[in-house]
Amino acid sequence: MSISSPCDTYTLTSAELIELLQQAQKEGESIFWETELHEQFNLPKVLGDGGDRVIKLRGGLTLHIRNATLHQNLRMVQQHTSQFPLTAKFYLSGSSRVQTRGFSGIQAEYEERANSHYLYYLPDMIEVEEWQAKEPTQIVMVYAETDYFHAFQWADSTLPEPLQFLKQASLKPVADLRFHQNLGNVTPAMYQVLQQILHCPYHGVIEQLYLESKALELLTLQFAHWQANGVISEQKLTKKVLLRSEDLGRLHHAKEILIERLVEPPSLVKLAREVGLNDRKLKQGFRQLFGTTVFGYLQDYRMQQAKQLLHDSDLSIAWVAKTVGYKNPEAFSTAFRRKFDISPKGYQLSQRNYMHG
Repeated sequence: MSISSPCDTYTLTSAELIELLQQAQKEGESIFWETELHEQFNLPKVLGDGGDRVIKLRGGLTLHIRNATLHQNLRMVQQHTSQFPLTAKFYLSGSSRVQTRGFSGIQAEYEERANSHYLYYLPDMIEVEEWQAKEPTQIVMVYAETDYFHAFQWADSTLPEPLQFLKQASLKPVADLRFHQNLGNVTPAMYQVLQQILHCPYHGVIEQLYLESKALELLTLQFAHWQANGVISEQKLTKKVLLRSEDLGRLHHAKEILIERLVEPPSLVKLAREVGLNDRKLKQGFRQLFGTTVFGYLQDYRMQQAKQLLHDSDLSIAWVAKTVGYKNPEAFSTAFRRKFDISPKGYQLSQRNYMHG
């Protein structure tokens, strides 16, 4: 386990992360709790705020919702087993950099970005994933065990080839079957389903039925999207600009300035001048590195901070709005509803009901 000064990157294996979680729990932090349907894992304070919610559904389906902000950079080293599920991943905010160990058909290094979605199956391999500090991350993942596909009658040769092999993988492991497919931007239909999952209005058995149907809807939308659009190359997804190491440092500095001056952020021109970039490279580099525009990043960070604050039922909407940089509470409420499809007060009440339900 490598954890030292606040400027360092934490490097952890899955086993070391579990050990860190257990230690934090022993020291009185609220790290883990569960209900009949949900398992909630909070980050230890040494790592960050927020955490993961895991919802076990029927037949080998699982929903995994991550909503977290790290205090420091985190590098996770994970050993995938042969029981790795088909994984649909939807990035609503944040990004990560992934390294693999040179398997055929899998890029040795790639980035997963905000507002993009991915479908992958990566058994029996080591994956190293890195996340940046102070970057709000919200991800929805659907896991489907390969056994789940056993009962399907798959005679459809129009499906992308990796998906056709899932039928075989449900019976026995298929040698060297691994893929990681970048499927481009989250579509409006997917975004609507994701918001319905994040703000599920039901409880108990009805909640389970509802979330199972939404998980299947996401898989359906991804399969259909891949079938209709074929393989989407990175070159088609984004026209990259050349970013040198010093450019990357300046872009991260710009991100930190936005976070530090959340209430009174600098203009685009002033921000570019302050970090030593021209405004074109700042705009293109920001989209390439963080998956959104400069203003989009600021807006998303404000909304994620607001969500965290609204977990406290005693805070007024006006105070939360002012704290995240809105002078007009009505403008804040409009932006929050547009982002999360629920009003700030409605979200605050839903969190109170969830914690005490």
